[in-house]
Amino acid sequence: MQTGVWISLTIYFAVMLGIGFYAYRTSTGNSEQYILGGRNLPPAVAALSAGASDMSGWLLLGLPGALYVSGLVEAWIGVGLFVGALVNWIVVAPRLREQTERYENALTIPEFLGKRFPTQASALRLVSALIIVVFFAVYTASGLVAGGKLFSTAFDGGYQTGVWLTLGIVLAYTVIGGFLAVCLTDFVQGCIMMLALIIMPVVVLYTGDGGGFAQAGQTLSGVEGFTLSWWNEDMSLIGWLSLMAWGLGYFGQPHIIVRFMAVRSVAEVSTARNYAMSWMAISLIGAIGVGIFGRAYVERSGITLADPETIFILLAETLFPALITGFLFAALLAAIMSTVSSQLLVSSSSLAEDFYRLLVNKKASDSTIVTVGRIAVVAVGAVAALIAGDPDSEVLGLVSNAWAGFGAAFGPLMILALTWQRMTGIGAVAGLVTGALTVIVWIAMGWNSSFLGGPGVYEMIPGFLLAMLAIVVVSLATDAKGEFRAIGSA
Repeated sequence: MQTGVWISLTIYFAVMLGIGFYAYRTSTGNSEQYILGGRNLPPAVAALSAGASDMSGWLLLGLPGALYVSGLVEAWIGVGLFVGALVNWIVVAPRLREQTERYENALTIPEFLGKRFPTQASALRLVSALIIVVFFAVYTASGLVAGGKLFSTAFDGGYQTGVWLTLGIVLAYTVIGGFLAVCLTDFVQGCIMMLALIIMPVVVLYTGDGGGFAQAGQTLSGVEGFTLSWWNEDMSLIGWLSLMAWGLGYFGQPHIIVRFMAVRSVAEVSTARNYAMSWMAISLIGAIGVGIFGRAYVERSGITLADPETIFILLAETLFPALITGFLFAALLAAIMSTVSSQLLVSSSSLAEDFYRLLVNKKASDSTIVTVGRIAVVAVGAVAALIAGDPDSEVLGLVSNAWAGFGAAFGPLMILALTWQRMTGIGAVAGLVTGALTVIVWIAMGWNSSFLGGPGVYEMIPGFLLAMLAIVVVSLATDAKGEFRAIGSA
C-alpha cells in the first residue's frame, strides 16, 4: 500500500514544484509581482486561493474531529464561517481592491493602513506588521502540526519529520514563485480538497454494511455525548455565540483579504465571490459528513481512534485502494500547504515592506525587497516549526487562537477603514492594539475555557467588540484632518 500512496504523493509534489518554477519565470520580476501577483488574478483563481488558504488542515482534521466527538452541534462553526465569508466578499472585497490601488498601489495590509491614515502611518505599519508576524507564526504552526500528524499516523514515521518535510515542500515553491505560485497551487489544491470531500462521505456512508443515512443515524443514536441535533443540553447561548463568532474573524485575516487586492479588476470581484461561496458550501458540507459518518463507521466497526482529528486519515487508509489513499492524503496536504504558504508569504511581505523598507533601507530596490522577502519566508517558517514541536498540540486550538487574534485586531479596523470617513489614525492604532491585547489577555486568563464560573467565551467576541468600541470612541475624540477618506466601491 505504501508504494501506491507514495506514487500519488510524488505526482502531487512534482505538480506543486512545477507551478512554483512556472511562477518564478512569469511573475517575480518586481515586488508587486512577487507580493501580489501583479494584481492580475482571474476570478476563479482568486476565489479558490482565498478558500484554500482559509480552510487549511482545519477543514480536514479540526472540523471533522470536533464533529466526530460531539456531533452536529459543532457544525455551527461552519455556519458562522459561511456567513462571515459571504459578508466579507460583499463588504470588504470590492472596497479593498479599489482602495489599495488608489492609495499609491499599497501592496500589503499594513502599507494600506499607513496610506489610509498618513498621520499615524509609521505606527500603524509597524504595529500591524508585528501582529501579523506573531500571530502567523502560531497559525502556521497549526498547519505544520497537521502535517506532522499526517506523517506520524499514516506512515508510522516521526512527527518531527512530518513537520519539517511539510515545511520544506512549502518553502520550495513559495520562495521560488512568490504570490502567483501560492495562488496557482491554492487553486489546484482547492480543487483536490473539494473533490476529496465529495468522495469520502459518500464512500463512508455506503461502504460495506454502511446502510446509508438510516443506519448511520441508528448507530450514532446510542453514542454517549454525541448528538445529531443542532442543539443539545450542554449548549448555552454563550456557547452558540462563541461558535458563530468564528465568522467575525474573516474581516481581519490578512492571508485571505490579500486575495481581494489581487483580483484582476473590481468588476470581477462579484464573479470571484460566487466561485468562492460555492466552493466553501460544498467543502464544509463534506467536512461535516466526514466527521459524522466517520464516527458511525468507527462505532460500527469497533475501531479505537485515539485522536479524533485523524478520522480523515483513518478513513483514507481503511476504505480506499492505495492510489486513491495517496490522492486523499494529497488533499490533506493541499489543505495544510495552501494555508501555510499563504501565511508565510504575507508574513514575509510585511517583514520586507513594513520593516525592512520602512526602518532599514527606505531606498531598497525591488530586487532587494524580493530577496529580503524570500529570506523572511524561511525565517518565519523555521520559527513556526519550532512552535509546532509538541505532537500533542491540537490543530483546532491553535487555529482558534490565531484566528481570534487576527479577527479582533484587524476585523473592526478593516471594516471601518473601508467604510467610515470619520475614522482617524489614532483610532485605528487604538483598535489594533485593543483587539490584539484583549485576545492575548483573554487566553492567558483562561476565560475562553471558563468565564465567571460559567462556560468559556470565545476570545473573538470581547476582542472584536472592544476593538470596534475603541476605534469609534477614539476617532470621535480626535481630529480626522489629514486622513484619506474611505470612498470606495460599494
